[in-house]
Amino acid sequence: MKAPYFWSAGLDPSARESAPVLRALLTPLSWLYLWGFKRKLARAVPERVSVPVICIGNVTTGGTGKTPVAEAIRAQINARGIRAATLSRGHGGREPGPLKVDPARHTFRDVGDEALLLAATGEAWISRDRARGACAMQAAGVGAVLLDDGHQNPSLAKDFTFVVIDAGAPFGNGHVLPKGPLREPVSSGLARADAVILMGEGPVPAAALQSGKPVLRARLEATGPAPSGPLVAFAGIGRPEKFLDSLKASGGDIRDAVPYADHHPYTAADLNFLRSLARRDAARLITTSKDHVRLPPDTQPEVLVFPVRAVFESAQALDALLAPLFKRVVP
Repeated sequence: MKAPYFWSAGLDPSARESAPVLRALLTPLSWLYLWGFKRKLARAVPERVSVPVICIGNVTTGGTGKTPVAEAIRAQINARGIRAATLSRGHGGREPGPLKVDPARHTFRDVGDEALLLAATGEAWISRDRARGACAMQAAGVGAVLLDDGHQNPSLAKDFTFVVIDAGAPFGNGHVLPKGPLREPVSSGLARADAVILMGEGPVPAAALQSGKPVLRARLEATGPAPSGPLVAFAGIGRPEKFLDSLKASGGDIRDAVPYADHHPYTAADLNFLRSLARRDAARLITTSKDHVRLPPDTQPEVLVFPVRAVFESAQALDALLAPLFKRVVP
């Protein structure tokens, strides 16, 4: 297989040489960001609802597998006979919410790609105001609110918080935005959490061990084998290389691969470019479930989907952590 087209194979020498200078220039902005974040936390008065609120968050900007984890936890709570639903901000969508997502009526331009993906397998809501969203869900009869992201949003009180960490790339360069990928210092993010979910293969990061919080292990698993024949893969997620690795591990014959920015809205020009690569290699196009919902509807049938799910190493350990939250919930 030739080198993947445009895939992240490392910076060129000139970019590597300029990186330290760029980081130095961004340091004051990181200080300013961190000051504003700490001020927001200190001044917040979280609103509380009477049903359990479980946050599935992270300390980095994306690529940890947080949305599949939220889907898996929702399914496990539903198996208890409790009506659980996810609550997302609706990133990239125009609807402010609170709103229950209807996949037959809403598009990613309405509610964002993550909420639309979650709505395909269970109940999903969006609301830019998380507290208002949780109140609306409680009023509608939801028995457990799963906050998809929101660890750095103090407006809604959480009963339990998981921090999801990618074992393959836990904290990037260790710097806070915009100098690095961290939304806050790792120590403070873990201090406010109740447990860690470590995704993929790799050692438990020292910071997670030092936090003293329980660590659950999980992995992303393909729901089926890779399609046969030559493939051109593309993805606009937090860490596109994870998709490529999973596809290769499942036997995918990848002839080319193109990464896009997270939440990238695909245009006709994008699709024409991808089609040209597929024609060149007599291949079919393939992408993630999250990317597929962002494709123009008339092009979706021509692009294959490679879905994955989060699988916990011990469902019993997850259940043991969640069980105390539901003593006051009547299914």
